[in-house]
Amino acid sequence: MNLMTTTKDHLKILAIDIGGTHIKTTILDSDGKLLTDYKKVDTPHPAPPDKVINAINGLVKDLPPFDKIAVGFPGFVKEGVIFTAPNLDTESWRNFDLEKKLSAVFGKPTRVINDADMQGIGVVSGKGLEMMITLGTGFGTAFLKDGKLLPHIELAHHPITKSKKYDDYVGAEAFEKKGVKKWNKRMQEVITILKVVFNYDRLYIGGGNAENINFKLDDNIIIVTNKDGIHGGAALWK
Repeated sequence: MNLMTTTKDHLKILAIDIGGTHIKTTILDSDGKLLTDYKKVDTPHPAPPDKVINAINGLVKDLPPFDKIAVGFPGFVKEGVIFTAPNLDTESWRNFDLEKKLSAVFGKPTRVINDADMQGIGVVSGKGLEMMITLGTGFGTAFLKDGKLLPHIELAHHPITKSKKYDDYVGAEAFEKKGVKKWNKRMQEVITILKVVFNYDRLYIGGGNAENINFKLDDNIIIVTNKDGIHGGAALWK
C-alpha cells in the first residue's frame, strides 16, 4: 500500500468559518467530507483577536485530533495576515497574523483566506468564470477561473448608490431594516449588475440570508449552504 496515499486519505482538517454573526467549525477529510457534527457559537461583540481565538478554543476542545487547519475570515487576508475586518473590529485586527497565531496555539499547519474565497473553492464546478457571493452580516465575494481562485476583491466596499456600499445595501442590517420584500428587490438589482459587469458562467449564493431570496433565479445561479461552503477547508489544502 502506498504510504503517501494512505496519509492523504486519513488527513483530518479542522475547518473554521469566522463570520460576523457566528463562528463555525467541523473536521473534514481530504475530500471535504464532514467527519464531525457542524458546531457553532455566536461571534463575540466586540470581536478582537483574543476573544475570537478564545471562542475557537471553546469549539475545538471537544473535537477529535486533527492534522491541519483551514480558516475562512470575513475581511481582506493576504498570506494569512488580516488587513481589514469590517464586521468585526478592523483596528484590532489590522496586520494581525492569524495564520501564525493559530498555528502556534494549536501546533498545526494553518492556512487563512477570505471566507467567501473558502466557500467558493468548496462549491464551484471548476469550469469557466465562477463567482461566489455570501449574504451574511455583510456581502462577501470570490472569483474563480477554471477552479483557480483569483485575487480577492472586496466588492462589499464598492459604492452601489451615492451613499451606500454593497455591505450597506444588502447586508444583514439592511435586511432587518427594509424587510424581505424590499431586500429582495435590492438583490434583484445587485444580481443584474453582477451579471452585466462580470458576465460570469455561474453564480453561487451562500450565507444565512441566501434562504430569503424569493424571486426566480437564472439557471446558472445556484443557492448553497454554509455546510457546502465549509468543504472549501479541504480544497484549501489540495
